[in-house]
Formats: sequence, structure tokens, C-alpha cells
Amino acid sequence: MSIRPVKRIVQSKPTMEGAGVRLRRAFGFGETSETDPFLLLDDFRNDRPDDYLAGFPWHPHRGIETITYVLHGTVEHGDSLGNRGALGAGDVQWMTAGRGIMHQEMPQGDAQGRMHGFQLWANLPSSLKMTAPRYQDVKAAEIPEIVDDDGTRVRIVCGEFWGKKGPVEGVAADPRYLDVFVPAGQRKTLKVEVERHAFAYVFEGDGKFASASKPQGVLTEKQIDGEEIVFREPAGDRSLILFDRGDEVTVQAGDKGIRFLLVSGKPLQEPVAWYGPIVMNTQAELQQAVSELRNGTFIK
Repeated sequence: MSIRPVKRIVQSKPTMEGAGVRLRRAFGFGETSETDPFLLLDDFRNDRPDDYLAGFPWHPHRGIETITYVLHGTVEHGDSLGNRGALGAGDVQWMTAGRGIMHQEMPQGDAQGRMHGFQLWANLPSSLKMTAPRYQDVKAAEIPEIVDDDGTRVRIVCGEFWGKKGPVEGVAADPRYLDVFVPAGQRKTLKVEVERHAFAYVFEGDGKFASASKPQGVLTEKQIDGEEIVFREPAGDRSLILFDRGDEVTVQAGDKGIRFLLVSGKPLQEPVAWYGPIVMNTQAELQQAVSELRNGTFIK
């Protein structure tokens, strides 16, 4: 077993999307090689309705899958296929845009005015860019949660983990999407297959993630089974942790525990041509998509 070294820890950046929603972007609209097959992760979290109520009015998507995970409040959605619905606390929507869809997402706060959720974009391989669009709406009660002996809790949104399988199926990138809480002072090691790209995003508490080797001049903090382990600087709220290769992630929770998304997937290693919510493989495909948007033939 080899601990995945931490490549770097970065803070998500404030940005504005939709009709004026203030959010934090962990990554997106940049180099994709380190996060492939994932393209973007947004943390939309506010307790001021003016910062989110304008929402994300009608807009197109093609060539990707979008994953919306709600923690507080609700998100009402509709699309060009006639689907309508609302996501509540703990619910997930996995939308495969495929060859093209128009949709809207309108956040509503909870009784305290809080709105919190995440949206992750996963790329589609070239063979599935023009597949038929579909939705998978998953209620909170359908998402398995495992509690380990030390109090660690893991919600399995997608993929298999600790003998349980998440309810979202048939996703091209074969991702594993986990919501992990490690109690205060506990250390936890979580398996991530070596062929996957992986990242963590902290959204409650703080902790330290281990690196696999001891850098020159850095004192070893702890030893695990005789192996010297070095922990990186603390990663707190809104921290993105990018991991290098290895087959496990080790985290030491801080005084208040730590809660984070742990997401991994097999890289597609295909060219990416990107224009806002449309992600294809070539500039010619992008130009065709834009032309279809203009002449009204985008929706097949």
C-alpha cells in the first residue's frame, strides 16, 4: 500500500455564475490534466438569499455530465425534455447532457435562509459525447451511509466503497463520489485505486493529509506500522487537495473533526475543447454546437 502524496492544497476562489449567484470555485475552466475526467467543482454556499436567488436560468450543456449535491435548501430544476423537480437536503441529481440539453436550476434557501450545495462536472468520452441526455434524481434516503467503529461516516453517492454501492449508475467516467466525516482527533486511511485521479474538498472542520515520503529537513510527525509519515499543512474549510499517484489517502482530523468530498475517477486522456457549458474534443465540434444553438437545432 502506498499513500498518495499531496500535490498541493489550494483555496477555492470567489466567483459569480448564472444570473448573479455568488459561489466558490475549487477548479474549472483551466487545465484539466490533473483532474481528468473531472472538469469543474463549484461550492455554492450562502446564507444571504440575495446571493443565490437569481439562480441559473435556462442554459445549454453538451458533452458532459453535471452532478448536483444539495446539503441545505432546495434547487428547483427544469429542462428542455419536460423534466421538472426539486432537490432537497441530501439529494443528488446526476444529469448526462450528452448531445444537448437546455435546463435551469433555481436555488431556494431553507427556513434559516441557508443554501449549500456542490456542482461537479464530469467529462464524457468522445464515444458518448452525442449520447441521449438523461437525468438520475436520487433522494437522500437512497444514498447509503456507513459508520465505522471509530465514528467515521461515509455517504456513498456513486461507486463502490466498503462493500456498499452508491445509487447513481451507468456513469461513463466510473467515478467514486464520497462524502466523508472523520471525528475529532481520529486518523483514517481510505483506499483509492492507483489508476484513478483523486481530489478532496474540505467543507467542514479541518485536518492534515499525509504525504508518502519524508522531505529533506522535515521532522516526521507520526509513524504508522513502522513507516514514516509526513503530514502536510492543515487543510481547512473550502480547501481543495490534489493528490498524486498511490492507492490510499490518509487524513488526521483536527479538533472539530473534518468533513470533505473525496472524488476519484479514471482519466479519459482525450483532447478537451471547451466553450462554457459545452465540452467537446475539437474546435470544429464546438463551432458546430454554437452554430446549432444559433439556428435552433441544438436540441435533437
